Amino acid sequence: MTDLHYLQLLSRTYPTALAASAEIINLNAICQLPKGTEYFFSDLHGEYDAFSYLLSSASGILRDKIENLFSRSVSERDREELAMLIYNPKDVLARVRERLPQQEHDAWCQIVIYRLVQVCKTVSSKYTRSKVRKKIPPNFSYIIDELLHADDEDNKERYYAEIIRSIIATGTSDAFIAQFCVLIKECAVDRLHILGDIYDRGPHADRIMEELRRFHEVDIQWGNHDIAWMGAVAGNQACVASVLRRCVSYNNFDLLEDGYGINLRPLSMFAAKTYGDDPCERFLPHVLDENIYDPVDTILASKMHKALAILEFKLEGQLLRRHPEYEMNDRILLSKIDFDTYTVEVEGKRYEMLDHHFPTVDPTDPIALTAEEQELIDQLSASFQHSTLLLQHIRFLLQRGSMYKVVNNNLLYHGCLPMEEDGTLKKVPLGSELLSGKAFLDALDAKVRLAFYGPAGSSERINAVDGFWYLWAGPNSPLFGKSKVSAFERYFIADAVTHKEIYNPYYTAVKKRSTCEMILREFGLDPANSHIVNGHVPVKEREGESPIRGEGLLFVIDGGISKAYQRQTGFGGYTLIYNSHHLALAQHKPYNQILNCPQDSAPQVRIVETMPKRVLVGDTDTGHSLRQQIEALEDLLSAYRDGILKENEE
Repeated sequence: MTDLHYLQLLSRTYPTALAASAEIINLNAICQLPKGTEYFFSDLHGEYDAFSYLLSSASGILRDKIENLFSRSVSERDREELAMLIYNPKDVLARVRERLPQQEHDAWCQIVIYRLVQVCKTVSSKYTRSKVRKKIPPNFSYIIDELLHADDEDNKERYYAEIIRSIIATGTSDAFIAQFCVLIKECAVDRLHILGDIYDRGPHADRIMEELRRFHEVDIQWGNHDIAWMGAVAGNQACVASVLRRCVSYNNFDLLEDGYGINLRPLSMFAAKTYGDDPCERFLPHVLDENIYDPVDTILASKMHKALAILEFKLEGQLLRRHPEYEMNDRILLSKIDFDTYTVEVEGKRYEMLDHHFPTVDPTDPIALTAEEQELIDQLSASFQHSTLLLQHIRFLLQRGSMYKVVNNNLLYHGCLPMEEDGTLKKVPLGSELLSGKAFLDALDAKVRLAFYGPAGSSERINAVDGFWYLWAGPNSPLFGKSKVSAFERYFIADAVTHKEIYNPYYTAVKKRSTCEMILREFGLDPANSHIVNGHVPVKEREGESPIRGEGLLFVIDGGISKAYQRQTGFGGYTLIYNSHHLALAQHKPYNQILNCPQDSAPQVRIVETMPKRVLVGDTDTGHSLRQQIEALEDLLSAYRDGILKENEE
């Protein structure tokens, strides 16, 4: 029998045999429901609009539901409008109100509400009524609940018709329809998995984080770009400079100043003064998105970009000097410059430099900060640590995030497991240990948390804060998995040979089924019924690459949601969808194409594995937890019936 003390605690919630029996019945019934649909995204890179659309449309699944329900009874135009209404109710409702006179608008609302009821019944059919009620927005919870179960009471046809008439008569139809659309989207996606790199390149990682915070069930596997932001907030100044350099490089001033309240005035003043006569031509920003609230002159942005790059390379050099165990002294490239000839040594070979203007670099001590640079980085670091919204987002990344996750027989991580050339797991020094595979990731996860929650001022915490930079760009970092970040070479050396970043052997090895089987076993999974899902490296399908590796055991789902990658990938990203019937990969069009031609927005969906039998809640991790609860409740029921515990009828 379960520990008696535990049963006594459980009896406070279930004080009678009848209460325990009712919950056993309820949990057993839940185990027989189909599992909810899980969605997997990777490498969002600040592309809020694209992500929001894909999430709102459930990667095209909602449109399929609409087609199944209404293809024979509703025109194609009205089906398209219904889909777009669910995805973006605010805009569609505004357009409809503009084009229709009041009487026609009221009639439209009545028809749309009936149709939304049918869609919602379909997407919520695999949930219990209580779970659906928890998802219903509070303002209209009673009304929506009644409408969703209208078919249960044939005698109340006039009652339901009056509900809809009153919604329209009271002028709340737009608000009601918008709330109903929210519920439909909540029911379409039961659980969301984000496989890293929420930040950098795109304009609004802050809005993505707000969307994730509102979502009912989400987990995050940290990417190297996320970890750099976490390091910046933890106080790693090399990460602060690195994060800011990428934001300025991609013209993300709205994110920094309007989104997170990062004060860039000290940077702009420093850059304008220091690089006043320097055209900084190699530092022109990539303008993929225009700033709305904080536009910055391109020439000034170029100077800010160069100032941050030099600051970053200096701070990286200082960090690498502090940590010889990283074995990266060859990456302190400012110290490899010959300032008489303006050549630099990279990997044993000397190259001419494209830029000769380094007003803040002392040739006798190239990685030393000037007094002005030190003041600047201190101000910028303080701005990161005082941003309330950014602190909330990083706290959310800590609460919902990890180096990896095992869920429902799927192993999720962002980048790789460091490997040797022969495909074996690489043993990487960490502290006094040599670690590989699962043990290495577990230790790194603990180190990330130590950087935030360890004793203030302790050497362990300081060392952990420094470690964020290695996780961002170290060759043995499982979040990075490449030989180097070649930013210095791309800025200052023409020879493209120096720009190449060599991938860890992992990325070749996982094309073999045997490698994927080895990894799954490393994490306690059976390769016969489990998979690996990771992102990080864009899949170049236009060059013949496939997202499916290891004979179907591994899925790479970085497909180019980020506009910065779409020239390489040729499309707008992947979603992996795991429902009760199958695993499917949805390949999406670029978001700009969807905007220009919404009627042709459906993704290409290919089923990559069909389940032998329909997967029920009882077959999932949730089902395992429910069975444990059932066993405990059965012990409680026995304790009541055997007189070991007394029932409390009060």
